[in-house]
Amino acid sequence: MTVQARFFLATVLALVLVMGGSLAAFAAPALEHQTDSGSAPAVFMTTDISPKGLMAVYEALKWTPSGKVAVKLSTGEPPASNYLRPELIKDLVQHVNGVIVECNTAYNGSRAESAMHRQVAKDHGFTDIADVDIMDEEGSIELPVAGGRNIKGNLVGAHFRNYGSFLILSHFKGHAMAGFGGAIKNVSIGIGSRTGKNRIHSGGRSDTSPWGWDQDPFTEAMAEACKSVSDALDNGKKIVYINVMNRLSIDCDCNGNPAEPDIHDIGILGSTDPVALDQACMDLINVAEGNKSFVERVAKLRGIHVLEHGEAIGLGQRSYRMIALDR
Repeated sequence: MTVQARFFLATVLALVLVMGGSLAAFAAPALEHQTDSGSAPAVFMTTDISPKGLMAVYEALKWTPSGKVAVKLSTGEPPASNYLRPELIKDLVQHVNGVIVECNTAYNGSRAESAMHRQVAKDHGFTDIADVDIMDEEGSIELPVAGGRNIKGNLVGAHFRNYGSFLILSHFKGHAMAGFGGAIKNVSIGIGSRTGKNRIHSGGRSDTSPWGWDQDPFTEAMAEACKSVSDALDNGKKIVYINVMNRLSIDCDCNGNPAEPDIHDIGILGSTDPVALDQACMDLINVAEGNKSFVERVAKLRGIHVLEHGEAIGLGQRSYRMIALDR
């Protein structure tokens, strides 16, 4: 963002604090899906991208995990992807006594097999801050998909059943196939086993290949897979979502040599609603300076359709109340 844009956001946040914490009254014209409706899910935001800021967002969620806590993130493709750095997330991961969880990739990169994937996690510093579990190392289990248009069952890593709660910690960014990647992608593709990833990418048409399928069934299957995970976790009570909006490249963390960002870092956002959270992040992208390449990629790939379908099937709401945490 420009100095002017940053000043605008800072002014909005200051007014929010004065008026009791809701962004709706002041930023609705800028952020399309904001509302002052008390029935809309809350999205908490700070511009402080630091361990302290990350903890502030988590604490604002007022979520109490139960059982063993999985922290789902991307371990990042070598050599230079924009994965969330261990020094940023360490305090939060250790605060919840979490296990960092991942599944192997559908493409044949450095994380396609468990032994290689564990090495990447070590090289990127994740094993220094927590245990790391490759959840599909022992195959898949199938979660039912209620009301799915494209997939009737979602194949996730078999170790999914070892965890009582999930903290979804996502680096928000663009994506070459989905348009953008946030909470919904991190749950659906991220928790999907290698076979499950193929099923989602193909819109339920193949368990063996992720390539060459129609776009809308793919994005719809992402929403359906995410809902199956939420439903399995006590209808969403045992899962929360945080997106970090830094290093906002148009390329995802599965790209080892991503394009440099055109958009400056924005902040950290969190919610119990993944649709609202990802929509809020896209709304911020849509008003950020330098957003042309990012917005064009999302439009070309109909990335917003994952949010449209997510709302239609009851995964969450696109409208939200933005609550600023900056003081």
